[in-house]
Amino acid sequence: MANETTKITDLINPQVMADMISAKVSKKIVVAPFAKVDDTLVGVPGNTITVPKYSYIGDAEDVAEGVACGTAKLTTSSTTATVKKAMKAVELTDEAVLSGYGDPVGATNSQLALSLAAKIDNDAITALMGAKVIYDGSSKIISYEQIVSAIDLFNEEVNTEKVMFVNPLQVGQLRKDPNFISADKYPGNVIMTGEIGKIANCRIVPSKKVTLDSTSAFYQCPIIKLEEDAETEDEIPALTIYLKRDTTVETERVSSARKTIVSADKHYTVALSNESKVVLAKLKK
Repeated sequence: MANETTKITDLINPQVMADMISAKVSKKIVVAPFAKVDDTLVGVPGNTITVPKYSYIGDAEDVAEGVACGTAKLTTSSTTATVKKAMKAVELTDEAVLSGYGDPVGATNSQLALSLAAKIDNDAITALMGAKVIYDGSSKIISYEQIVSAIDLFNEEVNTEKVMFVNPLQVGQLRKDPNFISADKYPGNVIMTGEIGKIANCRIVPSKKVTLDSTSAFYQCPIIKLEEDAETEDEIPALTIYLKRDTTVETERVSSARKTIVSADKHYTVALSNESKVVLAKLKK
């Protein structure tokens, strides 16, 4: 039987790593799972997408017999979103890979996935910070009353399901609120990614991406409406990730130094696609 040699290329396979990192990214993101992924830009020329926003034409009106119905003007506005590239690289020496000390290749997969996930979440939070509907509760800490006042700004006839992102330091106060329902008490224990409980029909998801304002006086907590709007049949989500190219991994061999550079990238952009489905709640520190 011929002798077989384990090569660095056997341990570092870009295609395998790309699949593994892509799968890990989806598990590590916290904010982005509540966004819709739009892949209309994949495989087509261009890196800019126009996000249309249509205004409601108003309720129907009574019309007498034989009288022509008046017409309403359909108005729209739009914003553009430009695709960008998020990328991170790790350098592995042959000694590190072959030493048998830990799992440097597996650690590289995890770290690159964590890095890309954090970047996507950062961009998602940044997009949510651009919400036009603001609840100013900066004089009081988070509570059931504060959250109810914030979601009232959605002006709904029925309180539909929502998700609220909070800073982990706000969680203790929420858990002390008698109206807070811990996720471990849910019937059937059905929860969303990162969810710890519910209050005022808002699923609570802690994230360190929720930060204090520039004066460090209050937290800026986005509340996203999850359900389709029964009144307008509005299926446009609050947040959209426009994907140009999914996770790609490449390796660069530096033979003179006996090392391999592993890099991963993702081409995408995140946009606030429906401003009416987001309220930004400012709550005291």
